[in-house]
Amino acid sequence: MTDVPATMTTMQAQRHSPGLVLLSIIIGLMAFLTVVDLFATQAILPSLTRHYGVTPAAMGFAVNASTMGMAIAGVIVGFFSPRIDRRSGILASLILLAIPTSLLATAPDLTVFTTLRVAQGLCMASAFTLTLAYLGEQCSAVDAGGAFAAYITGNVASNLIGRFISAAVVDSFGLATNFYFFATLNLAGAVLVYFTIHRVKPMHAMRVDHSPFSAMVEHWRNPALRATFGIGFSILFAFIGTFTYVNFVLVRPPLALGMMSLGLVYFVFLPSILTTLLAGRLVAMFGTRASLWSSLAVAGLGLPLMLSAHLGAVMGGMVLVGVGTFFAQACATGFVGQAARSNRGVASGTYLACYFAGGLVGSAVLGQLFDRFGWAACVMGVGASLVLGCLLAGRLSLSNQAAVD
Repeated sequence: MTDVPATMTTMQAQRHSPGLVLLSIIIGLMAFLTVVDLFATQAILPSLTRHYGVTPAAMGFAVNASTMGMAIAGVIVGFFSPRIDRRSGILASLILLAIPTSLLATAPDLTVFTTLRVAQGLCMASAFTLTLAYLGEQCSAVDAGGAFAAYITGNVASNLIGRFISAAVVDSFGLATNFYFFATLNLAGAVLVYFTIHRVKPMHAMRVDHSPFSAMVEHWRNPALRATFGIGFSILFAFIGTFTYVNFVLVRPPLALGMMSLGLVYFVFLPSILTTLLAGRLVAMFGTRASLWSSLAVAGLGLPLMLSAHLGAVMGGMVLVGVGTFFAQACATGFVGQAARSNRGVASGTYLACYFAGGLVGSAVLGQLFDRFGWAACVMGVGASLVLGCLLAGRLSLSNQAAVD
């Protein structure tokens, strides 16, 4: 997740140096190892559905129950983040994350599986929230866009590589080995934190202007932040709806892909890795509102392609939805980190709670649409979420953007 610059001065001095490139790589790698469990399991949804003998909607909700834990942890950690040492908190979260991940290998039924996914979410969001707060505190307004873009890029990479690895491991070694392997990746993230974050200068505790609850209320009273929280909800609602239930479309006729081929399909996230890196620069050039409109529009253009009976068209639609939603997430995350002038941990936690709540609601609502009315109805639900995001982006006034851009 994040080995961020030691100080704002260091960040500015390294802006055009190889050190900043290395920094971005470390930030991205940390993000990858933190959230790789979140969506990798989606690539093996058909296998899990057969293993537990349940409907796609039930299995989709169970797999995405991690977002419930992430929403809860986002609020709790956000409340107490001013009092939590960043390095210790991130390190402990990643070590603990390996426990429910490994236990998933022997989950006897869907209830236990769902509970363990919630526990994973609690650990992932704890590390995620503390890292976002750390980035917001350590980066200048100029550099924050690039730092957050690097972080979200690692998130994108976890979607691509995590899904591919998960499909390959299950295809070759079975479901249990898959979860043991990802528990090992969680521990690798803890090792990276141990050997990187302690090398920066110790953080000084941020001054707490209000109680956590008062700070949250203040953030919700900010129209721009309130709209951004809603945008986060819409983004993951759309993303979950697309990339959870498209798996069932891909393995059914007429596409009828095998498990290994299903893993290869997720190279559709490769363009997102490249485009998300540009988010900070484009927001600086065009502003947060225009960047969000453009990215959500790109995602919307991919939806009609998802209804095609041809694999190339479906994959093209997946590319556009991935590029658009990840770019929008980078824009929104960076906006929150800079728009909250105080109690940034609370602001980041509130945003992440709304973001992951959107994923949980999306998996439940769109799963029912998929089971009852089919893939076309699910895609329409995704489109409605993107429209809502665009409407909320319109509430980010130019004056609010000016404070950030």
